[in-house]
Amino acid sequence: MSEESMDQPTQPRHYPVALSSSSVYPLTVVDTFSLARDVGYDGVEVMVTGNSISQDANQLIKLSERYDQPIAAIHAPTLLLTQQVWGSAWNKIEKSAIMAKQVGCTNVVAHPPFRWQGTYATQFAEGVRRIQEEHGVKIAVENMYPWRARGREALMYLPHWNPVTQPYDYVTWDFSHASIADHNSLEAVQDLGERLTHVHLCDGHNNAKDEHLVPGRGTQPVKETLEYLRDSDWDGVVVV
Repeated sequence: MSEESMDQPTQPRHYPVALSSSSVYPLTVVDTFSLARDVGYDGVEVMVTGNSISQDANQLIKLSERYDQPIAAIHAPTLLLTQQVWGSAWNKIEKSAIMAKQVGCTNVVAHPPFRWQGTYATQFAEGVRRIQEEHGVKIAVENMYPWRARGREALMYLPHWNPVTQPYDYVTWDFSHASIADHNSLEAVQDLGERLTHVHLCDGHNNAKDEHLVPGRGTQPVKETLEYLRDSDWDGVVVV
């Protein structure tokens, strides 16, 4: 390396920051693309819901081209509120993977199974790996949190709401969910290492409310975690 090149400052790496369509609710997917372009985001994460456009790869591609906003991820309809979308649990994951490939992204976000979902829950890790390999996508399982009733934890998820200890190849980390679970996000991200594929950028408090606050308005070490990812040359996407 020449002395001249050594004197030049290293340019900080630019991480793409995308906007989730869930962040603009009750506005539509169309509004998400429009807002993302106007504000200056680097892309959009599409939450698949009962909205017909969120389920249509061709319409999403047209929106992506119209607003010059790449699709960073497809969030599978694995929430309680989207139980009626795309039928069976495995069908939700499979169709999300197919649509991700169609729209030109490799990231699929999925919540862990609920305890009552039978073989889908007991065979979740193996099934996720099979679909990943079949369709060439990354299915990043999102961290959730314990549900509490009358001060006691209700066992809602199987195998667990915490993906750090599970055999998933890829993980999505959500700061708001970490708050409810009383997790230190910096420590969790360090433990995940290369398995961390996706970050949901927000904040929160340990008060059983999934607040998704603006970073800095909660108790999570958001700044420190992002600085750690920057310094460790992490290769992923941040989604608001």
